Amino acid sequence: MKSNLDNIDFKMAAEEEKQLQHDVMAHVHTFAHCCPKAAHIIHLGTTSCYVGDNTDLIILRNAFDLLSPKLARVISRLADFAKEQAYLPTLGFTHFQPAQLTTVGKRCCLWIQDLCMDLQNLKRVRDELHFRGVKGTTGTQASFLQLFEGDDQKVEQLDKMVTEKAGFKSSFLFISRAFIITGQTYTRKVDIEVLSVLASLGASVHKVCTDIRLLANLREMEEPFEKQQIGSSAMPYKRNPMRSERCCSLARHLMALVMDPLQTASVQWFERTLDDSANQRICLAEAFLTANTVLNTLQNISEGLVVYPKVIELHIRQELPFMATENMVMAMVKAGGNRQDCHEKIRVLSQQAAAVVKQEGGDNDLIERIQADAYFSPIHSQLDHLLDPSSFTGRVSQQVQRFLEEEVCPLLKPYESVMKVKAELCL
Repeated sequence: MKSNLDNIDFKMAAEEEKQLQHDVMAHVHTFAHCCPKAAHIIHLGTTSCYVGDNTDLIILRNAFDLLSPKLARVISRLADFAKEQAYLPTLGFTHFQPAQLTTVGKRCCLWIQDLCMDLQNLKRVRDELHFRGVKGTTGTQASFLQLFEGDDQKVEQLDKMVTEKAGFKSSFLFISRAFIITGQTYTRKVDIEVLSVLASLGASVHKVCTDIRLLANLREMEEPFEKQQIGSSAMPYKRNPMRSERCCSLARHLMALVMDPLQTASVQWFERTLDDSANQRICLAEAFLTANTVLNTLQNISEGLVVYPKVIELHIRQELPFMATENMVMAMVKAGGNRQDCHEKIRVLSQQAAAVVKQEGGDNDLIERIQADAYFSPIHSQLDHLLDPSSFTGRVSQQVQRFLEEEVCPLLKPYESVMKVKAELCL
């Protein structure tokens, strides 16, 4: 058997499966053909799920090991971007309406925070995966108890040995990590856990890429755009954010896939029913493949984000006079003015300036109106300071620095050896 592990006659296995309509038994017969002396003991006491489920759990574990470094690289690239743009003020938006200022780097940290949670969740679910182990047809281990002539200890030892050979050891004292209780299959709740964290990752990516698409419309930021790239077959001037759109498209599919294991787990009758198998083979593979493509694309995006500070500055100038009115009221009161009188005068001037913007399409001239009003003469010399965008961003720079140093860097440390890998983007 050992000498024929890689001697697989796939053609014979396909022919066997066509006759037997059973994938595992087709390979049992094929393996027996290669190992005639062992034919009488191959698959003794086991069930198809001993082969299929245990293999699936190994694949799930290994798939997490492939995805996690990719996500770590995305976080690393965005962390570099956040550090670089930590001090660049930009309009914040709530309800997609202009709100208090933030910085480009701080906004990026909002994306990173979600992705860090995803990385932690990927690791948690990966580390909590349990092996099905050697449990027999309906999970009772009856066949193995018979094989070992009623020796419980040998049954336990076999289960432990197979589990550890498959690499399922607890990080705590290296205890083997297999389910104590199973039916014919490992509980399909495992698949819910796996696809839930992948769906959550999809939601994070969708949010990041939606923000980038909106910022592209505002002309404040763009994803990479190649020198000879065509944005539209009809409109040569277009620079469509197709990478971000692709991420959103695939992320929606990834989020939707979690419904499959939810439905499957809910209808597993008693010790098992076979309506899980075909569905499971599709949704698990699709989820990891989709997540892989999404992360490759997002890494490519994060490695080439382009910021347009002049456009950002223009948008700030259009909105900041309104946002600065509270500071103006405070300054006027400190200079001896009446809060209510000042509030009313600014309200009237703000409405006039807003009418120029909305009805005439002109620039926001609130500051010019305040400068022309003698009432505000006590603070005329302070207006430049009161309108400095950096004075509206609070503790953003400290927040960004602390977040990257205390939360992001430690999380990325285990992945240092794979950080330089570039994303291969298939267009």
